[in-house]
Amino acid sequence: MDDIKERVPVTLELGLMSLFLASIVAIPLGVISAIKQDTIGDYVTRVITIMGIALPNFWVAIMTIFFLVLFFNWAPPLAYVPPWEDPWVNFQQLIFPAIALGTSNMAFIARITRSAMLEVLHEDYIRTARAKGLGEKVVISRHALRNALLPVITLTGYEFGRLISGTVIIEVIFLVPGMGRLLITSIFHRDFPMIQGTIVLIALVVLVLNLLLDLTYAWLNPRIRYS
Repeated sequence: MDDIKERVPVTLELGLMSLFLASIVAIPLGVISAIKQDTIGDYVTRVITIMGIALPNFWVAIMTIFFLVLFFNWAPPLAYVPPWEDPWVNFQQLIFPAIALGTSNMAFIARITRSAMLEVLHEDYIRTARAKGLGEKVVISRHALRNALLPVITLTGYEFGRLISGTVIIEVIFLVPGMGRLLITSIFHRDFPMIQGTIVLIALVVLVLNLLLDLTYAWLNPRIRYS
């Protein structure tokens, strides 16, 4: 338990940072792609998302380190620094692993956002909002995007589970002392209690996150509230 307690915050920080970076890039890309359907911007966004889905995380991580070492003489630090000791150094240590880990998640979220926005933009209440004279920004942000976020949030919960499992190889490549690296070390040393404890904790985190996402649905869509 002592070993796991030390590694859990690192993996959660890496996963949340990766999910945050993926979301702030993917959601605007998906919205713009849906609004500018069948334009050059839409085609460029779709090419980017297809490439993001096709490229494996471990390959992106290896190429990231290769180009950083080749052009910027940067290598993964050997000693991890917690955020409460030095936030800037901690950010520098985790930003590149987070980018490598979130590439495929960004692509999935962008595609789902585009599909959901295209479906919502053809609804009657969107035409009604425009007929009432509301500005296009208000229609997109307050009416279209909020209703299109339900499938995006569903995918985000699923993607966070994939992120936690994807940290295994990313943490090994970037020398991040998280649960994924602990799991690999435990497998090499045949430490079965540590393997079982790590897997059970990962499963618990995914279950709790899905519960929180289900509760978030009621805030986004009042029609599914129980009261």
